[in-house]
Parts: sequence; structure tokens; C-alpha cells
Amino acid sequence: MTKIQLTCFAQSGNAYKAALMLNLCGVEWEPKFVDFFNGGSRTDEYLELNTMGEVPVLIDGEKTISQSGVILKYLSTKYNKFGAKTEDDELEILRWLLWDNHKLTNNIATLRYLLQFAKTGETEVTKFLRARIKPCLKLLNNHLESSAFVIGDEPTIADISMCGYLFWPEEFGISWEDYPAIASWLDRIKTLDGWVHPYELMPGHPLSK
Repeated sequence: MTKIQLTCFAQSGNAYKAALMLNLCGVEWEPKFVDFFNGGSRTDEYLELNTMGEVPVLIDGEKTISQSGVILKYLSTKYNKFGAKTEDDELEILRWLLWDNHKLTNNIATLRYLLQFAKTGETEVTKFLRARIKPCLKLLNNHLESSAFVIGDEPTIADISMCGYLFWPEEFGISWEDYPAIASWLDRIKTLDGWVHPYELMPGHPLSK
């Protein structure tokens, strides 16, 4: 049987969401390295795979799926793991997935890219992004003070999505000491069978000089 393939690179938090989900589901999968920083996601070959030119892409037999949230939902349904138990939970998962992609991941990923890879230093743009991130982290921290995971006592794809960029706090200048409930939540995620740090789970780290 052909293994599931995932286009990815070690520095991508969105790819990590899908890679981590595959690991947590106990799935045999094969990473397909995308040389993102040298235009690997903009080649004709890659754009034929995903016209959006984004990473990750999951290839499962004849299925080709892009967008990390969609991939998480697909894998959750296929393997009956990390999904909702009720219709209300399903809506709650969707609510947090949309919030993550629009508010949390969007701003953190951009700030991290500017600081860690574009090497811009602090600018008006990074200050703006940091001001957007802090209320999001405060909201998530407050929510997790009364909940082991985002929705109750068990992890779902909402957790897997939201943690995608949070294992590199030093790369976007955040201390989890300021958000202790998030720190405890991330520690709980680390104890899940199959958890691996993104730089170890996907190819491409460290960046070649």
C-alpha cells in the first residue's frame, strides 16, 4: 500500500499541524521536502499540485488535499481520531479552527517569518503584529485555565491546529511564563503518543547556508 505523502518543510507550522496529526494517528507517512526558501512552492510542478502555492499538501492515493485545517478534518474523519463527539463539539472545533487560522496562526507565522527568516528586526510591522498576538494569547490562556484541552478533557484537531506555531516561542519573542495555562497545555500535548518537535519531524532543519 502506498504511504500517505505530505509536502512539508521543517520550519512550517502549518505543515507541522498535518505532520503531527499523522504521527498522533499512528499513520505511516512519507515527507516530501519542499525547498520553500528557494522558491520550491512556486515551481510549475508544485503549482500543478496546489494552485495556491502553499504548504502542506496531503497526497493519499488519488486524493490531493491542501490547507492544514482541511487536512486535519480529513484525517480525523478517516482515522476516527481527535474529532467531535457531538454536533455542538463539531461546531466548537470549527469555531476554534477558524479563529486559529484568522487570528492566532496568521499573525504569529508572519511575525516569526519577519524576525527569524527575513531578519527585519523590530519594525512598525512587527510591533503591530505583536500587538495583535498578545490579546489572542491572553484569550487562549484564559480559556485553558479551566480546560485541559481546547474542548474539554481530550485533545481534538483544534488543539493540533492551534499548537502548530507555538513550539518556537523564542523565534517570535514570547515567554510562556507570561501565559502559564498555555505552557501547561503544550506540555500535555507533548505527552501524547507520537508527539515530535517540528524540527525533528520534518526535513529541512537547519537551513542550508
